[in-house]
Amino acid sequence: MSEDKKKQNYSADSIQALEGMEHVRMRPSMYIGDVGVRGLHHLVYEVVDNSIDEAMAGYCDVISVIINEDNSISVKDNGRGIPVGIHKKEGVSALEVVMTKIGAGGKFDKDSYKVSGGLHGVGVSVVNALSIHLKATIYREGKVWEQEYSQGKALYPAKVVGETNENGTIVTFKADDGIFQTEIDYNYDTLSMRMRELSFLNQGVTISITDKRRKDDEGNFIEEVFLSTEGLTEFVKYLDASREQLTSEVIAMEGEKNGIPVEVAMVYNTSYAENLHSYVNNINTHEGGTHLSGFRRGLTHTLKKYAEGSGLLKNLKFDIAGDDFREGLTAIISVKVAEPQFEGQTKTKLGNREVSAAVSQAVSEMLTDYLEEHPDDAKIIVQKVILAAQARHAASKAREMVQRKTVMSGGGLPGKLADCSWTEPEKCEIFLVEGDSAGGTAKQGRDRNYQAILPLRGKILNVEKAMQHKVFENEEIRSMYTALGVTVGTEEDPRALNISKLRYHKIVIMCDADVDGSHIETLILTFFFRYMRELVENGNIYVAAPPLYLVKKGKNREYAWNDEDRDAIMKKFGGGTIQRYKGLGEMNAEQLWDTTMNPEERTMYQITIDNAAEADRVFSMLMGDEVPPRRKFIEDNATYANIDI
Repeated sequence: MSEDKKKQNYSADSIQALEGMEHVRMRPSMYIGDVGVRGLHHLVYEVVDNSIDEAMAGYCDVISVIINEDNSISVKDNGRGIPVGIHKKEGVSALEVVMTKIGAGGKFDKDSYKVSGGLHGVGVSVVNALSIHLKATIYREGKVWEQEYSQGKALYPAKVVGETNENGTIVTFKADDGIFQTEIDYNYDTLSMRMRELSFLNQGVTISITDKRRKDDEGNFIEEVFLSTEGLTEFVKYLDASREQLTSEVIAMEGEKNGIPVEVAMVYNTSYAENLHSYVNNINTHEGGTHLSGFRRGLTHTLKKYAEGSGLLKNLKFDIAGDDFREGLTAIISVKVAEPQFEGQTKTKLGNREVSAAVSQAVSEMLTDYLEEHPDDAKIIVQKVILAAQARHAASKAREMVQRKTVMSGGGLPGKLADCSWTEPEKCEIFLVEGDSAGGTAKQGRDRNYQAILPLRGKILNVEKAMQHKVFENEEIRSMYTALGVTVGTEEDPRALNISKLRYHKIVIMCDADVDGSHIETLILTFFFRYMRELVENGNIYVAAPPLYLVKKGKNREYAWNDEDRDAIMKKFGGGTIQRYKGLGEMNAEQLWDTTMNPEERTMYQITIDNAAEADRVFSMLMGDEVPPRRKFIEDNATYANIDI
């Protein structure tokens, strides 16, 4: 048949109806978010979530995660074991149904699981579909069962391979490298952070992670074991370890309203940031939702009522806003919902309306009891709220200064900004460059069509330790707001960030490859995390990676980004001379373009947030007042530090 005939022959047979597993393989991002690094790690979370569901149901208290030598993953638990009997409707084992049918599983049976986590009930079958090989081993009713799969299809029926006195499930899978657009290589720290988080959220469950790709100095595999005996209270202590606590103890509350279990742990500290982390059935709802709005309403109503009754507000000349009650607050809100409804771009925003009232009532009742029983803490909290209100009043004036100077308000761009000629934000990028010298070189070396340069003078303000009005009064920070076209504050929310008129979709931090440069990078990243987090979450923030060395021998020249590259080039050249770049200003415009700014050749790191709670802890530790935790972090990560002697 000719091509024209084929095009004309559009009939019912032309409609391709994909079965569940085929659809997962053809459209994987619909199920796991993306086919990059995040999606790869999400596969692990989905299998672990099945074990966590067993723990929440009361049948499992030990979960083990193993990264095998070949970057396959094994997840083992001591739960009941996936059922293996023949499924009446499907005619195959229940294990095979769970592993190969989208929407199959105990979490859809309300008698099996009251609540469950996972990716909206499609978890382990999606993992199977996106794995080149998966093996399930079930310990149940005195027997060991086994079944293997490839790309979601069973290789043989479930079979008995031994006898046992144990119960539980082991799932070992190898992600399909034909699906993922990244190397199949799991980041131990990323997985470890999630396992620690799950241990805090599931008090009394032992969760271990082992990396069989690496060994410690004593020849043992790298391993961590997490067991939380205090749950959310311990979680808050972990997050706030480097902050100065105001209240005498963590305020921990647990209760149930309208059939919805609500658990909250919170503490006030001397910082100026609001750090709220919310979870639904162990899912980190970083976009918030009805449970978070319920917490805020319950907290504000209760504290305001107490503050007014205490008489401490009588000399305050302006009203207290909701934000004032949350300054310097670190809180974890965890709810269990039988049928969660998620909204938002990443499906991590809770939409169940009934949850808001339940959380608000529970928090109000529990917090009222706490304030009455702890009058000293109550007074300290109210005094903190008053200080926050005074600072907000000062910040509103400083914010107005920022607003007036933004380009969209007609105030003009910063004088030191070298703007680009294109006006489509999605095509434009801005380099935040350390110092006027490097800024001048960057202006000469850039492509003026789409690359803008904003030199920053010295080290910007450490926003982790500064009151909000000091942040908005800082000249370098005001320049960034103005250049980016970002504004702050609405009538409803004085802290709301408006990025609708963002002028560049790629914001690149470009600093010297030395200790001072790393410090400046961290200061700028702290500012973006605390004041423009949406840009980080949207993937707009990047860090440039300028080379450390230029190796020369005769006419041969090659750049090196680390000591290993340098040594390899020297070996390839058979010797040569090495130029060490201590700063961007030591490069000429052509070299800076070739190595750091040319999209065809440059190396840049996109900044993402895998775990908001952990990012919050690390920024607080690195940029806060407490020295011991910062020293320990540097010692533990000394391999990655650049040290000039």
